[in-house]
Amino acid sequence: MDFATFNGLYTLFLIIIFVALIFWAYSKKQKQSFEEMGNSILDDDLDSTEYESNSSEHTGAKK
Repeated sequence: MDFATFNGLYTLFLIIIFVALIFWAYSKKQKQSFEEMGNSILDDDLDSTEYESNSSEHTGAKK
């Protein structure tokens, strides 16, 4: 097998992986989990004042 054949097969392999990844990302099975991940940044479960007081204790910063 020469170098050009190897490059062609490698390119074909990468294209197949890319297309499979696109199909996986846009499949209906993944929509719910992606929606949950996307909306999780908007959830305000952590009180910001509590986080600030805990983070200063760990770093040794004084208020």
